[in-house]
Amino acid sequence: MIAALTVVAAILLQVTVVNRVPLPGGGGPDLVLLAVVGLALTRGPVTGAVIGFCAGLLTDLAPPTAHVAGQYAFVFAAVGFLAGRGVRGMVPTVVVCVLVAPLLAAAIGGLIGDPRVTPDVLVRSLPASAVYTLLLAPPTVWLVTRVHRRYRA
Repeated sequence: MIAALTVVAAILLQVTVVNRVPLPGGGGPDLVLLAVVGLALTRGPVTGAVIGFCAGLLTDLAPPTAHVAGQYAFVFAAVGFLAGRGVRGMVPTVVVCVLVAPLLAAAIGGLIGDPRVTPDVLVRSLPASAVYTLLLAPPTVWLVTRVHRRYRA
């Protein structure tokens, strides 16, 4: 139950607050990705993949939807599984997941012909988003893992 509430809270914060803040570089942090990573770190790879899939599907359906439904479900499921493995420790796992997720989303977008995947996005917005997400990763992942470990039933 706490995992579902965490994902819904992250999506609501992403859509209502984070996506509306104009940041330099044209990118922004991905709170849903960080919530998936934090939950997967505490629950393991299989549950992390399921949580990631559900979070991605909700992200795919949350307005404004400008991409193919299922794109982020796949990306977050893969990242949830990867984070759940966490074989090298928390910090390297978070860094790898934050770097892999936008690249995987861009690759899938390019494969399905998403017109928003352009060289400018790959050079400018993608690195900016990764940097902003990495900057928010320590407090966000810490909060998600702490809350989840405390209130997990």
